Amino acid sequence: MTESDAFTDEQKFYLEGFVSGVEARRKAHGLPLIPGAKPAEARPAGPEAIHHAAQDRAVAEGKKLAAEELAKRAKNPFDMWDDMAANAAADRFPKGTDVFLHKFHGLFYVAPAQDAFMCRLRMPGGILSAHQFRGVADIAERLGGGYADVTTRANLQVREIQARHGPTVLVALQELGLTSRGAGADNIRNVTGSPTAGIDPQELIDTRPLARALHHYILNHREMYGLPRKFNIAFDGGGRIGVLEDTNDIGFAACVVDELAGVPPGVYFRLQLGGITGHGDFARDAGILVRPDQCVAVAAAAVRVFIDNGDRADRRKARLKYLLDRWGLPKYLEETQKHLAFVLPRVPLSAVAPRAPVAKHGHIGIHPQRQDGLHYIGVVLPVGRLRAEQMRALADAAERYGSGAIRLTVWQNLLISDIPAAHLDDAKRAIAVAGLGWSATAIRGALVACTGNTGCKFSATNTKGQATAIADYLESRVRLDQPINIHLTGCPHSCAQHYVGDIGLLGVKVPAGEDSVEGYSIYVGGGAGAEQKIGREVWLAVPFAEVPERLERMLAAYLRLRSGPAESFHVLANRHSIEELRRLFSSASALAA
Repeated sequence: MTESDAFTDEQKFYLEGFVSGVEARRKAHGLPLIPGAKPAEARPAGPEAIHHAAQDRAVAEGKKLAAEELAKRAKNPFDMWDDMAANAAADRFPKGTDVFLHKFHGLFYVAPAQDAFMCRLRMPGGILSAHQFRGVADIAERLGGGYADVTTRANLQVREIQARHGPTVLVALQELGLTSRGAGADNIRNVTGSPTAGIDPQELIDTRPLARALHHYILNHREMYGLPRKFNIAFDGGGRIGVLEDTNDIGFAACVVDELAGVPPGVYFRLQLGGITGHGDFARDAGILVRPDQCVAVAAAAVRVFIDNGDRADRRKARLKYLLDRWGLPKYLEETQKHLAFVLPRVPLSAVAPRAPVAKHGHIGIHPQRQDGLHYIGVVLPVGRLRAEQMRALADAAERYGSGAIRLTVWQNLLISDIPAAHLDDAKRAIAVAGLGWSATAIRGALVACTGNTGCKFSATNTKGQATAIADYLESRVRLDQPINIHLTGCPHSCAQHYVGDIGLLGVKVPAGEDSVEGYSIYVGGGAGAEQKIGREVWLAVPFAEVPERLERMLAAYLRLRSGPAESFHVLANRHSIEELRRLFSSASALAA
């Protein structure tokens, strides 16, 4: 066989999987090995064994393992350091399935959007120190494109990293006390928590210790990596700023119960399972209360059930939602209980006090903390992007005027906390000198945009640039007195969660003669938490050149038609049918409001 005729790595993985499948099925039926065939590979004896066992069961059922499953089986992603170092020495990016395996280290080769790595970090609860924030700025400037993006999981991404710098970035992060391990691919992503944890006057419980405990549990348990697909977990402490826990695979929502609930009164967490709004579903309330000290064990048990039973063949159906659809919630909880040394109490949602209201744009501006005389400032970041010099300026301000904490939010902005009243003006000046602000219009206050096609191969549109253009256009024409959330996502993966925005924009290519142009399908009425609702499509495939005016008409119609100043866009959108909304939003009189 010539070199050109040799099998590719992916073909080898498929062949190995086929042979393993044949042998697994013969073994399941008590049949001997095919004469001349090699014995099946030995299963790992360590924590990874549960993944191989799940793969073997899938093959024995006659399923064909997905290419990613075969890649994980053939090569442990965390045994790749020497290969990664060799690639860096040759200034060479990974190829084939190694592109997927590099994501286990948080390194994403994002060609063709950029011929570069993107490195995604992980930081429990989205909180890091000014020293670490400054260090990430230095990494971005020295080894990347000179900027960092705040993500919708209260995380940071550094972009435009050349092949020769990949391992250097990972080492530099570790020396800062940060990590990117498991920040991509089939792993538990950054554990999010309430951004005002520990400082919120309204919160029921400080979620910081829980987010940290689960973060370190994951880092130190190898079986928590290599799941059937990615997995999201969030803790909501009941404060004024939400964390969208009901959009996660596992959501822990703090609540208060009294003695009538049948458990000792106090603060518990409601367990929610299966949220994935990009697939049109919120997490389902499990009817279970979890004590704070039990959260890590419950999360680990629920993840293990997913490891054992998630789909290893069809990547489109490999998220937790689809296992719940197949099994039903009771069976999933029954299997989870088998991994626990304590019984999970069943308590109906009606026995739990309602969550206190969320401040829709409480993540921006100046707000008092629960500590007397201290405040936090929510800094507005233009579509989540920060230049290195701005990061340093914010780190300096956090150290000089606060406690040195930087708190990222799922709204792609950040908070500087613990600022005495006497230093608020100084902190505001420092933020302004950095070219940033602490106040925003009702339009720009929760303007969320994914990376877009300038940095992601899946995106159909330049979401960040177009989000800014939309905000500039609307702010000059519409005066809103109620906050509104506008989410732009470039593809159906919905990293910016377009389904939960008051207005959600899904990037598409729109036919234009023999070519195509960038555009968006427009959704309305989405929300999370108390406003939980999947947005409905009101227009399909609108060219971007028409989108700003289309949104202007929608907002003008809202101002004209609302029942009173207190009625939100979300409420108005959901008290009309889509047919009525199309007519109202298209009315020639809409702009006369």
